Amino acid sequence: MKILWAPWRIKYILQEKPKGCIFCIKSKESKDEENLILYRAKYNFVMLNLYPYNNGHLLIAPYRHVPSIEQLNSDELKEMMLLAKACLLVLRDVMKPDGFNLGFNIGRVAGAGIEEHVHMHIVPRWNGDTNFMPVIGDTKVIPEALKDTYKKLRSRKDIIDNILKEM
Repeated sequence: MKILWAPWRIKYILQEKPKGCIFCIKSKESKDEENLILYRAKYNFVMLNLYPYNNGHLLIAPYRHVPSIEQLNSDELKEMMLLAKACLLVLRDVMKPDGFNLGFNIGRVAGAGIEEHVHMHIVPRWNGDTNFMPVIGDTKVIPEALKDTYKKLRSRKDIIDNILKEM
């Protein structure tokens, strides 16, 4: 496997890892920029994935700690879907992707890294983003720092505000 230089990751690697649910911990803290939380709604919040598949990889999670969408109530689900709609609009406006993957990994066997707290993934996709680097070089390139992506997406929070008026 090829190694790409990513010096910003050493801070995470060396820091003490929190005990407990990362979504619950981060949602209760008031350090939104540090925690990459882009938006806080009434029932859910949106954050950048610390380990993105692609630039702009977002997570939408309810504040309530439940393992699957069938435990969410109608208001939580409705708001989550409106946030997904709004996030697509923000990502289209700021990053101009060619498409998206949206989904949930429910249960360890389905690929859930954090199976005790349900969350939706929104992954922007571009033509050629699955190119020779991951296939032949066994290397994935994320070309923009998370803080830079955060600032760009956060600058369009007005789009999310407007969509949530539909609640």
